[in-house]
This record gives sequence, C-alpha cells and structure tokens, in this order.
Amino acid sequence: MAFWLLKTEPDEFSWTDQRQRGASGEIWTGVRNHQARQALEAMQIGDRAMFYHTGKERSLVGTVTIVEQAFPDPTDPAWRAVRVAAATEFRQPLSLAAIRQAGLPSLDGLVLLKNPRLSVQSVTEAEWDVLLDLAGGEVPVAGE
Repeated sequence: MAFWLLKTEPDEFSWTDQRQRGASGEIWTGVRNHQARQALEAMQIGDRAMFYHTGKERSLVGTVTIVEQAFPDPTDPAWRAVRVAAATEFRQPLSLAAIRQAGLPSLDGLVLLKNPRLSVQSVTEAEWDVLLDLAGGEVPVAGE
C-alpha cells in the first residue's frame, strides 16, 4: 500500500462533499500537472490519501481510499483521474501552519512543505503516521 495527499479547494469540492459520496466515492478530476499525473497513474486500489483543503483553510481534514485506479479524466481524456472514497476523518483538522510549527525532522522531506502547490503528492508511511498523530488520530467515517 502506498500513501498520498490530494489537495482541493473546499469551495469547489470539500470534505463534506467527499463524505456525501459514500462508499462509491468520487472521481478525482482536473489534475493538469505532469508530476501530479504521474502520481495518479501510480495509485493502486487500496492505497490511502490524505484529503487537504487549500485556500484559506490549508488543513488536512481526513483520509480517502483509492477505489478505482487511473483512467482517462472525463473532463479531459488526455489527463488521468482516480476514484476515491472517504475513509476516516481527523479528530481535528491539521493546519499547514501547525505542521510547520511542529518542526519535526521526520517531516523534513514532506512534499507539502517543499512543494506546497503540487496538487497530488506522495507521502511516506512514516510521514503518514506522524501527520495522523499531530491530528490527534482518526475516526472512521460514519457508514463506512
């Protein structure tokens, strides 16, 4: 299993929207960066991703599971999309500022800190565990 981070503008598609899609999930569309596209193409069913609100919030809010691996993006078939379903919610949103303030050496390589504009990023298992800890843990999404 691999770990990822997916970024979205909450005004366009929020964690609440993702949760409302239920077990069938939602297609993650609109990625128009070659590096992010490669990450989408590497995702496998069962991989996990952290769900990050950009914009004013700049916070990790939950996790999703990849339920369908890369296929042509319906908004532009030259690009790729995956389908994700809500898995867990963080006990508290974890802001980018809090991640930076933690100053943990184990997060020195975190792509979110090095290249915060990249919309799809890999996360190591060690980084994943640290981020979950900083968020106070996770709870399953109701009905999942």
